Amino acid sequence: MNNDQLDFAFVADLPTITPTPKKRAVRSKPVSTPTVPMAATPPLLAPVVQQVLPDRQVLAGDPDTESMAVALDAHPDYQVLRRLRPSLDWAPAQGQAVCRIIVLDTETTGLDQTRDKIMELALLRVDVDVDSGLPVGPVQVYDGLEDPGMPIPREVQDITGIDDSMVQGQRLDEDRVLAMLDGVDLVIAHNAGFDRPFVEARFPQARAMAWACSFADINWKEQGRGSAKLESLARDMGWFYDAHRAEMDCHALLAVLATPLPKLAHTGLAHLMAQAGKPSYRLQATNAPFDAKDKLKARGYRWNAEQKVWHTRVGDGKALQTEFDWLKENAYHQRSAVVQFEKLDAQVRYSTRTGEMLHHQL
Repeated sequence: MNNDQLDFAFVADLPTITPTPKKRAVRSKPVSTPTVPMAATPPLLAPVVQQVLPDRQVLAGDPDTESMAVALDAHPDYQVLRRLRPSLDWAPAQGQAVCRIIVLDTETTGLDQTRDKIMELALLRVDVDVDSGLPVGPVQVYDGLEDPGMPIPREVQDITGIDDSMVQGQRLDEDRVLAMLDGVDLVIAHNAGFDRPFVEARFPQARAMAWACSFADINWKEQGRGSAKLESLARDMGWFYDAHRAEMDCHALLAVLATPLPKLAHTGLAHLMAQAGKPSYRLQATNAPFDAKDKLKARGYRWNAEQKVWHTRVGDGKALQTEFDWLKENAYHQRSAVVQFEKLDAQVRYSTRTGEMLHHQL
């Protein structure tokens, strides 16, 4: 697919890059230029750096800038990051079947879903070719601010750059948002457990929609990524961007998910679409003995203080059976026990609603 975001060319023959210095223009004020300690410069790159960097400031998009980037990226001691450029028109579909998705992000006044409010909502609506797992055709974009009716905490302003004056009197375009959501097969957010309750509180129509979480539904560690944070994933793929504003976070997520996963033969989008059709489970270690708490914690179970139970989430039926076996051996010491588990589909997953409650005899 022809897509400038994902198709960078790299040049390995560094000695052939010899940009010609241009005469410095006369300036009314002296302009500082980067200083490169040549003793620390690898010999292979020294001619390139010495000829280009000290001579003049190079603007973004200048051919010399890209030449330098290519040279550095080809060298084993350097990694180059490029600013992520959002793609608003992807290549046409090659297959017959498409899945219509929404990539969604919110900025809120805080983390408490019962008290805090949305102050920015961004949506990208695009079709995904089911065969290739790639976005196809044009991308529809909505990004709107809303007055939350409460002061924005200083720490939230510092993170997002959104202050009270920016949202004063603002309101989300409800008709536009509902039109964007209409006919969508899957909503994707990078932390759906956070975003979904906020969106459903503001737009109850979203309660009936299927949701997927690109943070939790992809095992990024298995894919060789050191972190599942969106900025880190983008950086691993060679991009940086202005994070913590909803629309740009959506563009970054779409670009990340349109890239093939390192250990699999398909994109992150294809993986999420496949996972959305399968149930997941929330398993409770019902009435587990007190002396099992350390093993449960080490296994990844979390303590629910309100329900007074250790619980974990598993992705499919095979993993659920594996967990049943582990619990009987390690938590209940081969004693007979009945555990409770919750079956979740994409319509309730990551919402505050419960799924189908079931029991299993160990």
